[in-house]
Amino acid sequence: MKTFGIYTLGNDGVYDQVIALLNSIERNVGQDIPVCIIPFDNRMQKLEKAIADRPQVTIFDNAASIARWDRFAEEVWAAHSQSAAVNFRSVPKWYKQCQLLRKMSAFDGEFEQFVFYDADSLAMQPLDDVIAKLQTHDFVFDDWEHQKQTDVAALKFDLIEAELGLSEAEVRPQIHCSSFFGGHRDYFSPRVLRELKQRLVEDDEINWINDLAFWCDADLFSYITLRLEATVWNYTLSPVGRDRTGNTAEARYVNRDQVLYNEEGVKPIRRLHYITHSAARFRQLCRGEVVELPQQELFLYYRFLHEPERCPKVFRVPSWVQLRSRSMSSKVKKLQQLIA
Repeated sequence: MKTFGIYTLGNDGVYDQVIALLNSIERNVGQDIPVCIIPFDNRMQKLEKAIADRPQVTIFDNAASIARWDRFAEEVWAAHSQSAAVNFRSVPKWYKQCQLLRKMSAFDGEFEQFVFYDADSLAMQPLDDVIAKLQTHDFVFDDWEHQKQTDVAALKFDLIEAELGLSEAEVRPQIHCSSFFGGHRDYFSPRVLRELKQRLVEDDEINWINDLAFWCDADLFSYITLRLEATVWNYTLSPVGRDRTGNTAEARYVNRDQVLYNEEGVKPIRRLHYITHSAARFRQLCRGEVVELPQQELFLYYRFLHEPERCPKVFRVPSWVQLRSRSMSSKVKKLQQLIA
């Protein structure tokens, strides 16, 4: 058993992002901190080869845990009112299979306490303060999900107030993302999961989750922390102004020696999240194609930290042949999904 470590969720499809994340952890968090990659699926060959010379990095191999969370996700989402109404054929296969919830296998891993980063992230700061917060809290987050407008928020406030007597103002601090979180091993015992599934499926509490958030692992996670009355620390709700920073790649920052600070240049951010940007854009960028990606120079720095000679120096616009080929490949892939 190890006291502390870091998890991420990935596969060869997000190879470039995972390598950049690992390098940013090594540079900005610590060279010897153990990191474990939870497989999103079986495409792990490139990553397994890449980490062969990184003794601190391993692949999560608890198949029973992964199966447990896959099964939990599939069963509870099947009970959502939107499940019968949605056109399954329009849903990407990876999304329908609920594999994003595999990140929760971190609670079944070897680290007594841990921090999880989405693979499309860069670590910007040490985690000492997060570790300290975990001494007094069940979970630690750093996001602004709680500020979403009521109609698009993760949870249906009116249903929760009717059932639990909690106002919207009381529920909002429990809403959070799942792209970055700190937690404790064994928090979700088999008994706890059984009780959660009973509430979600038999008591119809899965419909406390907004229809617009259907299949969103982060919003299911928010329901879970609310229902378990977990103690939650979210840095964006901290009374200390220095704690409240941005984290998305689209925000404006000051770069100081490849570490980002809020625009004023006085508040270091904990991580940078390239949310909504596809893995294909990162692959194209790393091949030297012109790609409109925010903070792309920073990403390239960390992606090629240990092999700067491979970092593209000149960027080219893809030819119409390449673009047409990609379009055809995308159409073929969608057709294959429909046939499946």
